[in-house]
Amino acid sequence: MASGHVPVQVDDGTPGSVRVSGALTFASAAAALDALTAAVARDGRHTLDLAGVTRTDSAGLACVLAVLAASARQGRKLSVRNMPEGMHLLASVCEVEGLLA
Repeated sequence: MASGHVPVQVDDGTPGSVRVSGALTFASAAAALDALTAAVARDGRHTLDLAGVTRTDSAGLACVLAVLAASARQGRKLSVRNMPEGMHLLASVCEVEGLLA
């Protein structure tokens, strides 16, 4: 990890929500996927809040999509809030923004 970049952090202290902060990138996506999947499975979480994400790339987008898919397989709807503009643009270019609705 390059210096100056905050590693991804998962905070499930807010009822119903999981907040993500830091860099959600190739370097952190695998660990983030495990942490996020576990966090959203607890207590019927329904919101994934990305307001604290400072940096992202295609691996970060793939991580979010995988968490949404895992939640859907468990029969739960998970909403994404405060998606970083870069992730939104990447989703649009990749034509997957409909999966994030």
